[in-house]
Amino acid sequence: MTERQIVQRILELEGEQARRHAENALAHYNVGRKKHKKQIAFHKCRRRNRWVFGGNRSGKTECGAAECVYMVRGIHPYRKNKKNVFGWVVSLSQQVQRDVAQKKILQYLSPDWIEDVVMLSGKKGSPSGVIDQIRVRNVFGGISVIGFKSCDQGREKFQGTSLDFVWFDEEPPEDVYRECVMRVMDKKGDIFGTMTPLKGLTFLFDEIYMNKRNNPEVWYEFMEWADNPFLKKSEIALLTQVMDEKELESRRFGKFCVNEGLVYPEFDERIHVIEPFPIPFEWQDMISIDPGLNNPLSAHWYCVDYDGNVYVVAEHYEAKKDVGYHADKIKNISARLGWHTDFQGRLCALIDSAANQRTLASSKSVSELFYECGINVNANVNKDLFAGIARVKNYLKGENGKPKLYIFAGCVHMIREIKGYFWGDGDVPKKRDDHALDELRYYLMTKPKNTAPMPELTAVQKDKMRLARKISRFRSDR
Repeated sequence: MTERQIVQRILELEGEQARRHAENALAHYNVGRKKHKKQIAFHKCRRRNRWVFGGNRSGKTECGAAECVYMVRGIHPYRKNKKNVFGWVVSLSQQVQRDVAQKKILQYLSPDWIEDVVMLSGKKGSPSGVIDQIRVRNVFGGISVIGFKSCDQGREKFQGTSLDFVWFDEEPPEDVYRECVMRVMDKKGDIFGTMTPLKGLTFLFDEIYMNKRNNPEVWYEFMEWADNPFLKKSEIALLTQVMDEKELESRRFGKFCVNEGLVYPEFDERIHVIEPFPIPFEWQDMISIDPGLNNPLSAHWYCVDYDGNVYVVAEHYEAKKDVGYHADKIKNISARLGWHTDFQGRLCALIDSAANQRTLASSKSVSELFYECGINVNANVNKDLFAGIARVKNYLKGENGKPKLYIFAGCVHMIREIKGYFWGDGDVPKKRDDHALDELRYYLMTKPKNTAPMPELTAVQKDKMRLARKISRFRSDR
């Protein structure tokens, strides 16, 4: 072959490769050298209510569209596949549906897979057309359906259908979201959403990020520009320069943005929250209590490892109960943990100094009532708010990029409070849902023991202990 013929052949091959890529974009999604790790984590997650809070151009919409096509084709790489699948793609408006969601879906659907396209308006294949349904050939021989909905149709248009999945492309109104949750209930279907949180603290902040209902099926991931391997660093730097800090929080990092600001922005649930593991007896340090009768009483059990890292390992958090009830709960949890006692066989705990006060309603203080119930409380705690907040921040940041504070995943109330703790007026945090955070400060301000006493171990045993601690810090998603 002549040089000209060789060049011509190369161009033909490249053209054929581009044509095949266009015909089956899904086969080229997240393969090769460049992989979007957070997109993969989204697809791997087995929970039924999954959300990606992502910045613009972070890759969030791509993973939502790919997930839909995986499901309707019956080729999901990480889930049990079905023959006939019916799901909805929900956009904010028909115009947004046309310009974003349906365009992305069609990008990942090879024409050979499409049985039919039902139009709501316009002609098939027209860029200005709005699709009602796409009927897709399933690999098991059935026909799956992707239906398109828009939030501006109103909640009533979302009634009556049984679905396998709903994908929200951007944040829906709460009534539409609630209705769609009902649509997937009987099939135990999936809700997943991809959004840039530009509206502040909406219902999804509480429902998903805070998970105030403690729904075990809720999962979320933040996705930012740096997570997208296809964005150039020079482009990221340029966009970063032209946006203010507040705009960057949402448009780059996908974070819920409010005027007040978080007290503990250092907290990262993926790093500081770990799965429980057996705690050596030598690590046990102290129980800390923030008392409450009508308000919740918060109690947590704190441990310190051989390197001075603090672990919050258990939680009691309940409102509208008396001291006797709380004391029984604290003793039961302590018994389960095999928690240490003093020479009199009593549990010891830190408590808010206000617990020493007597009121007209009671002849005994809360501290005295706890003592009568077998718990020796120490109200001599440092309540300096700003010094305490600074101490918590230092433990969250740690040293050399490694935190010194870890919270067991079962301590859901402390986790929720940290995530929703905002500054108010006058550089003072808002006094709301901070009971666990108060007793966390009390504990850390008492200067926890630097390290647990190291028992005599062999070199091999010490290596095993270090390895066990490292492994325990990695959370495993279902």
